[in-house]
Amino acid sequence: MTDAVDPLTQLIGKTPEEQAWILARMRMPEKRELTERWYERHALESQKWPGGDWRIWLILAGRGFGKTRAGSEWLSKMAREMPKGRFALVGGTAEDVRRVMIEGAAGLLAVARDDEPIVWHKHAGEVAFASGARAFVYSAAAPESLRGPEHHLAWCDELAKWRHGTAKDTWDNLQMGLRLGDTPRVLVTTTPKPGLLLAAIEREADASQSVTRGKTRDNPHLPASFVAAMLAEYGGTRLGRQELDGELIDTVEGALWSRGRLEACRVKRRRVRVARVVVGVDPPAGSQGDACGIVAVALGADGIGYVLEDASVAGASPEGWARAVAGCALRHKADRVVAEKNQGGDMVKSVLLAADMRLPLKLVHASRGKVARAEPVALLYDRGRMRHVGPFPALEDELCGLLAGGAYEGPGRSPDRADALVWAVTELMLGRSGKVAVRGL
Repeated sequence: MTDAVDPLTQLIGKTPEEQAWILARMRMPEKRELTERWYERHALESQKWPGGDWRIWLILAGRGFGKTRAGSEWLSKMAREMPKGRFALVGGTAEDVRRVMIEGAAGLLAVARDDEPIVWHKHAGEVAFASGARAFVYSAAAPESLRGPEHHLAWCDELAKWRHGTAKDTWDNLQMGLRLGDTPRVLVTTTPKPGLLLAAIEREADASQSVTRGKTRDNPHLPASFVAAMLAEYGGTRLGRQELDGELIDTVEGALWSRGRLEACRVKRRRVRVARVVVGVDPPAGSQGDACGIVAVALGADGIGYVLEDASVAGASPEGWARAVAGCALRHKADRVVAEKNQGGDMVKSVLLAADMRLPLKLVHASRGKVARAEPVALLYDRGRMRHVGPFPALEDELCGLLAGGAYEGPGRSPDRADALVWAVTELMLGRSGKVAVRGL
C-alpha cells in the first residue's frame, strides 16, 4: 500500500471482508482523504444534493446504491453549517436508526472527520456534532414522539419499511415540527415499495426536481461478482426492478393482472413437450412511430401456455416491424402468426408476406375492445394455466394497466404488447391445438 494510490481505488471491486481488512490497515492520511474528500472526489453525481429551492430531497434507489452514505454526508455538512441545528433521524425503528444511520458502515460515525468528532449518546438517543448541532433518534413505530419537537432538518431512511399503520402519522407529525430556520428540509433515502405515502412524496419532490433515482449497478464500488449474481437471479423481475433498479412499481386497483400473479407464474427456460407456437401481432395504427406488439407464446402438452418472448418494436417502419415479426416466428419455429387486420388488413398482410412469404399468417378482426378481449386470457392466469419463461417488464407493465371495465392505466398510449399476447393466447388456449412435439423453450 502506497500514498500514491487513491484510497478509494483500493476498495473498488473488493468484498466487504476485504474492504474491512484494507481499511483497518490504512494510514491516517489515507483515511482522512477517504472521508474529507468524498464529496469532491468520490461521490457519484447522483449522490450529490440538488440545487434550487427544494423542501424534500428523495433518493429512490436500489440496494447498495449509496443512499446511506449520501444521507450521512449531507447531514454532516449541514451540521458544519448550522452550529445550533436540531435534526431528526427517523427510521422504521430506533434500532434501524442506530444500526444503519448512525453506527452503520456508511453512517454518521463512519463519515465523521478526525478533526470534527461526533459523540453518540446511545442511551439518550442523541448525536452531538463538533459544531454544536444535535440530531435526535425517532422511530416511525412511535409517531407521537414527533408531536412537539421542532427541527431544522430531517433525514428519513427506508421509508418504504415504515409500519403501514403508523407511517402517515409519523410523516405528518415530522412535517409539522419542521419549523425552525428559514429553509426546513427533509431527505428521504429509500428503496421503493408501493404505497400512497411514498407516491405522494415522490410527486412533491418531482415538482421541485429533487428526486434522485439510481440502480444497484450504478455503484462502481460494489463487487462485480455480487452485481452480476443479483442481475442473473432477479434482473427484470418485480423484486429486481424494485430492490435493484429502484423502480416504484404501483399496483393499479381493478387491474386484470396483478404483480403477484405474474411473479408466481414465472419459470426459467426448460425443455417441455410443445403442441404449437403462435406469434401474436398488434400492428401499429400509423405508418410511422407507433409500437408494434410482437409476442411469442407456446402451448405445452401439459395444457400450460408459455410466454417465450416479447419482441415488440417501437418507431419502426412497416418493413422494419414486419422483419421483426418474421424473425420472431423463425426463432421459435412458429406454427402460426396471428395479426389484427383492423388497421389496414391488406397492408398488414402485404408487408408481413413481403418480409417472409413462408409466414403461416392468419389475420383476425377485433370486434371487441382490447380489455374485453383480454378478460378470458386473464382468467387463464388466475387458473394457473399460464407461465412466463423469464421476465418481461414492459409487457407485464401493460398487463397490469388493463382494468376491468375497459380502461387502460399502463405505460404508453395503448397496450400493444399486451394485445399481441392476447391474440396469441386466444389462438392457442381458446381455440384448437395440434400435434405434440418436444422443443426447448
